[in-house]
Amino acid sequence: MEPTLDLRQLAHFVVVAEELHFGRAAQRLHLSQPALSVQIRKLEMSLGTPLLIRDSRNVALTPAGDVLLLEGRALLARADRVANETRNRHTAKPGILRVGFQANAAAELTPQILSAFKALHPNVRVDMESFDLTDPYVGLADGRTDVSFVRPPLIVEDWLGVETLFFEPRVLVVPSSSKYAEAGSVSVEEVLTEPFVARRSPEYWRNFWLATEERQGTMVRIGAEVGTVDECFEAIVNGRGVAFTQASTKRYYSRPGLSFVPVIDITPAVVSIAWRKGARDEIVRDFVSAAQILASFEAVPHARTTAAALQHDSSGRILPHSFPEGVRGIR
Repeated sequence: MEPTLDLRQLAHFVVVAEELHFGRAAQRLHLSQPALSVQIRKLEMSLGTPLLIRDSRNVALTPAGDVLLLEGRALLARADRVANETRNRHTAKPGILRVGFQANAAAELTPQILSAFKALHPNVRVDMESFDLTDPYVGLADGRTDVSFVRPPLIVEDWLGVETLFFEPRVLVVPSSSKYAEAGSVSVEEVLTEPFVARRSPEYWRNFWLATEERQGTMVRIGAEVGTVDECFEAIVNGRGVAFTQASTKRYYSRPGLSFVPVIDITPAVVSIAWRKGARDEIVRDFVSAAQILASFEAVPHARTTAAALQHDSSGRILPHSFPEGVRGIR
């Protein structure tokens, strides 16, 4: 009998393979850890080969697991695309554009983009939908949005279009009682031993916001895991950790008990506009074009366009601007 693939089990495996940690994977999938282990065992039995090497501390992929992760992502993306295009054909409303965002979206640029788009399409209603910090694709992957403001890095699948709008500095958010609160700036090296608040999100995105590349191999101490901006700030105020965020966060979420400290040696945060290729082409194209044109005027305080973002930082060093191979969002 030929081996068969259960797409649900495959999706569970991909999350485990991304996290290499059953506990974190179970949290992302909203499953108990034992139930997730059972699903992975069933998948291995149906394929007749081990996919993961487990011990009391570590999870690693077998060669077969490496193959299934690569091909499984593509298969799941195709399956999602078929399901979403079918669903969208039934539910899409020609007079509505669904726009996803997280936190402060594109900062001060957001209302300008909406106003410019409204002038182009006065009869199209824009429905803005807020997403938490667990979804880097901000509703695009499952078809809940037509176009979204995203913050790379992203794994750019063949169904996804991405254009960079601007870069802005990242800052460190600390409790006001912290020894760093009144500092003019900090370096990543200075805070290596601090506990950090981590996002419940895919590993590559989680790692970017934890600045794992800038740590040069030093492990991150995790003080709390969160799914929303409010949860993150609550954890920081309560002394459970600190976190890196984009500089514009201070203007939109500043609250008593928090301090925002410039970081001198960390890659900037990127704000991009992303869309599902083939979905509502003309309307989406006009929304994306409005965003790109307005971004070129550099209306967001302290933000830079792509060309300017590659210049030296305040200490004379060039800010690193490349993401890990295969994980990108800059075109």
